[in-house]
Amino acid sequence: MTEFYDKLPESTRAYLKGRKLDEVECIVPDISGIARGKAMPATKFEKQTHFYLPNSIFLQTITGDWAENIGEAFTEPDMILRPDFSTASAAPWSADVTLQVIHDVFDQAGEPVPIAPRNVLKRVVQLYNDRGWEPVMAPEMEFFLVARNIDPNQPIEPPMGRSGRRAAARQAYSLSAVDEYGKVIDDIYDFAEAMGLEIDGILQEGGAGQIELNLRHGEPVKLADEIFYFKRLIREAALRHDTFATFMAKPIQDEPGSAMHMHHSVVDIKTGQNIFSAPDGSETPQFLHFIGGMQHHLPSVIALLAPYVNSYRRYVPDFAAPINLAWGRDNRTTGIRVPISEPAARRVENRLAGMDCNPYLGFAASLACGYLGLIEERMPEPEFRGDAYASDEGIPRNVGEALDLFNAATVMHDVLSPAFCRVYTAVKELEYNKFLHVISPWERQHLLLNV
Repeated sequence: MTEFYDKLPESTRAYLKGRKLDEVECIVPDISGIARGKAMPATKFEKQTHFYLPNSIFLQTITGDWAENIGEAFTEPDMILRPDFSTASAAPWSADVTLQVIHDVFDQAGEPVPIAPRNVLKRVVQLYNDRGWEPVMAPEMEFFLVARNIDPNQPIEPPMGRSGRRAAARQAYSLSAVDEYGKVIDDIYDFAEAMGLEIDGILQEGGAGQIELNLRHGEPVKLADEIFYFKRLIREAALRHDTFATFMAKPIQDEPGSAMHMHHSVVDIKTGQNIFSAPDGSETPQFLHFIGGMQHHLPSVIALLAPYVNSYRRYVPDFAAPINLAWGRDNRTTGIRVPISEPAARRVENRLAGMDCNPYLGFAASLACGYLGLIEERMPEPEFRGDAYASDEGIPRNVGEALDLFNAATVMHDVLSPAFCRVYTAVKELEYNKFLHVISPWERQHLLLNV
């Protein structure tokens, strides 16, 4: 197995030192960001170069139904999955010594499958590269730790802390609040270290049991892989302590929602310089064009940034979620924020995405907006000064509206891939139609005897 071990990242080799590898999980992220694939003995994985899965894994909805790929017969042809050894990482929660490896997805002609979310992000990054640019991102992950909930008809509650009291809301940045579920946080750190993942910081957010985890800036595909892995490890760390971790956009009524804020900058590949800053440190026209692209094109990709009916429950006034397309410097009420930074680190933060979005698709959509702004040389509206929470919304407020805008955005389809956009729409329309068949407790309570 020497040749196999030589392909592994250093952190993974360190984890395996003195251990006998038992199993390898061969993974591909689907449209929802769920890990699909198969597990196999390490001895078998070491001997094979690829394996097969049907393309229907990208037609499956979050409820397990199957959407129709319009224009193609439902024959479920096999795709070829090849391991990306740079993603090989420990699965430290497993009883056996296990690695997980994300796989690249190709069709039988050897071409990247355009509907695979990881390939969608790679496609957008390549568009930047073709122009001599390297996009750089830094994500912030928000999520809730909640009490175990095995009955979907019951409301979700905050977790019980070590004090014997449930986690309290409105304790943003409180270290004491984080200490209430310190054992979960400890396991998150331990799992991340075993997996070679670096955490830039963990803090208490405004909701009861709500945590924010920050990652260092880096290459978009690598960071999307890390978020994909972090979601798995955080859930596993929580389960060890009789707690659920949820990345729903709005899991608890009357509490804030969970966002995935994304910071963007763009580097000139030849010079290594941030194209948002001129040599004298001033803002460049390209900086403004990137913002202009976001303002103009973000409405068309809200269907990717807010993919579920629950996502739009986060877009309500007075719950710390911007619902506007305004931009401003050091202004957290705007949907597009420019943080304080040195010129070399000048960046643009997209605050509209929910933590429930697929990280590959969220990154791809946000970068696509900035890319189009750059090539269109689109200027933004004037900077918003003051409280933008009360400004015009400018974004769709439900799945149906979001999908209508997404379907009409042919320029965006050319960036993301028309085949992907067709499949994504089919999956989300089926999910939305399934939801519309469900009668909620609110309807039974207020309409049953009153209308």
